[in-house]
Amino acid sequence: MNAPDRNIRPEIRQLDEAAVNRIAAGEVVERPASAVKELVENALDAGAQRIGISYADGGKTLIRVSDDGHGMRGADLPLALSRHATSKIDGSDLLNIHSFGFRGEALPSLGAVGRLSITSRTAGEEGASISVEGGRMGTVRPEAARYGTTVTLRDLFYATPARLKFMRSDRAEAQAIADVVKRLALAEPYVSFTLSDVSADAPREIFRADAAQGALFDALEERMASVIGRDFTDNALRIDAEREGLHLTGFAALPTYSRGAAVAQYLFVNGRPVRDKMLLGALRAAYADVLSRDRHPVVALFLTCAPELVDVNVHPAKSEVRFRDPGLARGLIVSGLRHALAGAGHRASSTVAGAMLGAMQPQQQPGRSYQVDRPSSHALGRAHQLQAPQALQEAPALWSAPETVSARPVPEVNDSLDAPLGAARAQLHENYIIAQTRDGMVIVDAHAAHERLVYERLKHQRAERGVAAQALLIPEIIELSSLEAAQMLALAPDLAQLGLVIEGFGGSSIMVRETPAILGQVDARGLIRDILDELTDLGHSQGLEARIDAVLSRMACHGSVRSGRQMRVEEMNALLREMEATPLSGQCNHGRPTSVTLSLADIEKLFGRR
Repeated sequence: MNAPDRNIRPEIRQLDEAAVNRIAAGEVVERPASAVKELVENALDAGAQRIGISYADGGKTLIRVSDDGHGMRGADLPLALSRHATSKIDGSDLLNIHSFGFRGEALPSLGAVGRLSITSRTAGEEGASISVEGGRMGTVRPEAARYGTTVTLRDLFYATPARLKFMRSDRAEAQAIADVVKRLALAEPYVSFTLSDVSADAPREIFRADAAQGALFDALEERMASVIGRDFTDNALRIDAEREGLHLTGFAALPTYSRGAAVAQYLFVNGRPVRDKMLLGALRAAYADVLSRDRHPVVALFLTCAPELVDVNVHPAKSEVRFRDPGLARGLIVSGLRHALAGAGHRASSTVAGAMLGAMQPQQQPGRSYQVDRPSSHALGRAHQLQAPQALQEAPALWSAPETVSARPVPEVNDSLDAPLGAARAQLHENYIIAQTRDGMVIVDAHAAHERLVYERLKHQRAERGVAAQALLIPEIIELSSLEAAQMLALAPDLAQLGLVIEGFGGSSIMVRETPAILGQVDARGLIRDILDELTDLGHSQGLEARIDAVLSRMACHGSVRSGRQMRVEEMNALLREMEATPLSGQCNHGRPTSVTLSLADIEKLFGRR
């Protein structure tokens, strides 16, 4: 590479309008989905009640957005294609913004990199249209049109062909368009949306959401059912919290209804869909106690406040925001979600029971039932006689439990049948408690449930007076690496508040003097090793409180009922009652369900009775 000649002074030039618009398009229009977002937001700002979006080839060759908004006059069309021309603000106050768009960049940017045409008609005016290709604007011409506006964008990035190399497959771009439309549809439940793929000869409707009716929460629930799915609304908690001018509403799913990726997290600020790092961090913090790090919550949350409390003019794409008091916004999200999750108590998502029913379906479904297959009244009478107690005494082998299942019958406790988790009837495989309710049954994972209960007790003790400790008769010496020993000793003062007292023992060894009393007899070496693993997984990015809670969670695992331990009837029922009284007991510390509830109707379906 030749070195630049320092004797040649570069000349400063004023870029022409076409070049400026192409540069701006690189920030505003990243991909076809970005173009759809800008055009749909323009339609919403125009007061549209019905918006139709269609695309071809993933939006690369065609994007069309039609609305029934207030439209534009023919004389205004050239101005709409001019850079920084907008009807939404007057420029005097950039913190008092009530619309989606306000920068006046979208339409000129799209016209600079593609072939754009606008057809519009407003009340009392004739329809008109205008076209622009690669930044070259045509003239306004009359056009027969309905009220509203239709924007057609063809051959996106034809004027900047290098950008086409960065486009993904048609399928991936189409998926991104659908995601954008669904997010905007969630933000506006009283507006109808349709999304169609017109790549083939016959248009194919991809998504449809009709305008919802009723109060806000009911309208949101109806719209979320069509966007996210009915399973989400069936397993979501209503959120309604307010603090110092900020109002948080929406729905948050139970921890047991989670995803393996953060693909179903819909966050809105003053109705604007955002992907803000601070808000996403607050969401993770709110669910940190009830989800493992490889699971992600499903939420649709709306944060509203006075426009001057949030700056939306942070990035041209308007996907990030900046709050005047970010700590207040973060605290509202964390406290609002945690309060709602705690109020859910022992509830687990209904999808858990659905998955269980699916797994229990017999391999061969019963065929059609004919009259000859139904038992006669005489046969039914004989069957009832055989089921009488005398018959059971004569043929006890028919009713004995299989050797592979350790079943411990439980005396009947009728007064617990009306309790949410019912009365314990048996313990299977020394871990699973079978309980009977008035209209069904509950299966409880005793180890997972007790792990959550111990964790909540530890947190309560820490908050009240610190976790009580018990001294070891013989302190245990544990050999670690020098790095691990330093890591543990750095946390020694905080661990002491949790009932775990350690100190250095020379070299890279540490000595465990006391362990949390609530854990009873504990493997100190295994506990220290698990704490180290947890700290390594968390890294140094988490705050101290989050790291201490993670340590408590590991301690709780060591103090919980182990699989393989037989429980007495009183213990099982006591565990069920404590679950009912303990917040967040519907899932263990890692987000797995602690119980599965089956209604009597579900059970009867398994046996073809319904």
